[in-house]
Formats: sequence, structure tokens, C-alpha cells
Amino acid sequence: MCLPLKIVLEGGTGEVVEKKSRFIAQVFPIKTEDEALDVLASVRKKHYDARHNCFAYVLGEKNETERCSDDGEPSGTAGRPILDVITGRGIHDVLVVVTRYFGGTLLGTGGLVRAYSAAAKQGLDNCAVVEKRRGYHVTVRTDYTDLGKIQHIAAEFDLSEEKAEYAEAVELVYTIPEDHVMAFEQEVTDKTGGKGKIDRGDETWIYWNI
Repeated sequence: MCLPLKIVLEGGTGEVVEKKSRFIAQVFPIKTEDEALDVLASVRKKHYDARHNCFAYVLGEKNETERCSDDGEPSGTAGRPILDVITGRGIHDVLVVVTRYFGGTLLGTGGLVRAYSAAAKQGLDNCAVVEKRRGYHVTVRTDYTDLGKIQHIAAEFDLSEEKAEYAEAVELVYTIPEDHVMAFEQEVTDKTGGKGKIDRGDETWIYWNI
């Protein structure tokens, strides 16, 4: 069974000002490393006049790919703090870029770490983050006598009908998380005395708001 993953459904931005230096965070959902690099290139082009475009990204269900860059800031003061914010929140498949416009005053290593971390946090705070789970399309075929039982079971599992066809028999389609599907199927079988026919279809992804 695959554990749920937190991902960014829609990106966001954040900004921190520290001693007149602006730290502008931009967050992007990504699927591949090439996509991350393309997005990074577009941000650098947009903010060509900035002193630094520091970034971090994470890819994979187990963070198989992690990359970060200080982009000229003192080592460990920008890219790593951004990466730590991402991994600390358990978010996958995401790129965070923090652009710095220098304000004329040096912040020191501690000040830089705090500023880049704070900007990254603001950017992620302003994103739509969802939980991505594996699931299945499940079709239940039943007669009208057991229709109410099926609908009651679905309500107990917090499921909505994705499709319903009413003819000589009733056919209902649900999308069910992987960790609930066997229990749902067993409940339908038990409550209908085996008359409810179940067809587990293709595996899919389900997105839950968190």
C-alpha cells in the first residue's frame, strides 16, 4: 500500500523584507527534473536584475531527487534552508525559488538563513496543498431492493457517486482510496448477502484537501 503524499496543487508566492533586502518566494508544482530546470530558467530570466535566485526542489514519493542551490550566497545560507522547509512539511514534487534583491546591508549567515526560510514558508503557506492517494474506480451493480443499503455504506465511507445508471438494475461508480477499498467491498458483500456485484477497475490518484 502506498502512503499518501502531500503535493502542491497550485503554486503561490511570498515575500519577506529584511533590512531593505527583498526575498521573493515562488512555488511551483513539478513532475520532472527537466521541468524544474525549465521553470528555474524562466524565473531567472524574469528576475535577471536580482542579486540571487536561490532554490530547492524535491521529486519522488520518497524524495528520490533533492537539489538546492545558494546561487552565490554563503554556503548553506539559502538553498539548504529552503530545502529544509520543504522536507519539514513533507511536501513532494515541488520547486521553491527565492529571489533576493539586495538592499545594501549584509545580513550575516544567521540573518540569511532566517530570511530565506521565512520566504519559503510564506510561499508554501499561500499554496493549495493537497494529499495525493492511490485509489480505485469501483463499480457496484445492485437491484433496487439493496440500493439504499449501498448508498448508506457509501455515506459511511464518505464517498460520492461519480456516476449512476438506473435501468433494470442500478450501477453506481465510486472512487475509493486504496486503504479503504477492501473494507468497502466486504461491507457491500455482507450487507447485500452477496447480491451486490463489485467490479474493481483501474488504479487512479485521488486528491484530498488538507
